[in-house]
Amino acid sequence: MIPENSAVLRLVAARCLRYPDDTFHAQLPLLREALRQNPGAAAERLQAFVDIAAATDPLDLCAHYTSTFDTRNRRCLYLTWWTDGDTRRRGLSLVRMKRIYRDHGLEFGHEELPDFLPAALEFAGRHEEPGTRLLQEHRAGLELLRLALTETGTPYADVLEAVCATLPGASPTTKAEAKALAKAGPPQETVGLEPFGPGVELPWPGFPERKAS
Repeated sequence: MIPENSAVLRLVAARCLRYPDDTFHAQLPLLREALRQNPGAAAERLQAFVDIAAATDPLDLCAHYTSTFDTRNRRCLYLTWWTDGDTRRRGLSLVRMKRIYRDHGLEFGHEELPDFLPAALEFAGRHEEPGTRLLQEHRAGLELLRLALTETGTPYADVLEAVCATLPGASPTTKAEAKALAKAGPPQETVGLEPFGPGVELPWPGFPERKAS
């Protein structure tokens, strides 16, 4: 992983993990160009997904997305669900995430909850150290989601493989190892990233910049 590539890869992954609406399909050429300018193993994973998404009927892709990501089958895109479940503690975790975004000049304006993985990835793409720390806090959930998607054979597994590749340290190979991460706590390492890769501007809808008062 070349450090300066990680920000762009996270932003591309964020778009791939949102609902595949008309905007997603319109942005496929932009995603391809971003990946072309930031080559590597993780980019190849994302490119594989983009190619499949482009070749799939849009209605079929929407149906696949809906059936893939749910809590019933333990394939959830909401990070605090993996750590807190449906408990009162989760509410406090959501408030904390909003505060983290706000402390770095971003107001969470999307209709989704702040722990929605695409939102966290967008934040991590814009703000290297706090974003990486946030993803590392939820590393166990990310790895369990990656393993669950791999088991189903969905192309979305490639996206999670790329996301985990932007984080320091090797990924666990089994669910038991991933659960052990949760017991041990997140690694303390951070990785130095530039906010964006060279020459590519990516329009991401989750965070309008906060205006100075």
